[in-house]
Amino acid sequence: MIFVDTAAFYALADAADPNHAAARATLEQLRIADAALVTHEYVLVEATALIQRRLGLTALRQFVDGLLPVIEVIWVDAHLHAEAREALLAAGRREVSLVDWTSFLLMRRLGIAQAFTFDADFAAEGFEVIAAH
Repeated sequence: MIFVDTAAFYALADAADPNHAAARATLEQLRIADAALVTHEYVLVEATALIQRRLGLTALRQFVDGLLPVIEVIWVDAHLHAEAREALLAAGRREVSLVDWTSFLLMRRLGIAQAFTFDADFAAEGFEVIAAH
């Protein structure tokens, strides 16, 4: 199981993103390997907002119709949200968001070791970041 983060979703959606080619190559490798891809609802909210604001509704429709059907979405419950909020406040690291803390905790809860992302915070938290270069 591979966790997919906002950074990967955005790089896939934006052809001008510096990580676009690597994101497309990684996604192709994951599809060939028939990897199970998962994310959570906060990542979807974050990615949707970025794509809509920066790239427009056509790009958002492509994201929703073209990519989301192959991703399992895990819904954040009240307990996970509270844990992530507490982790955010306890860490005292301004640059790591609530969305990221939710991702880290969910990945640990589900035993997911790999993340498809371009966000270095995942590696700093001990996860294997997968992305073709």
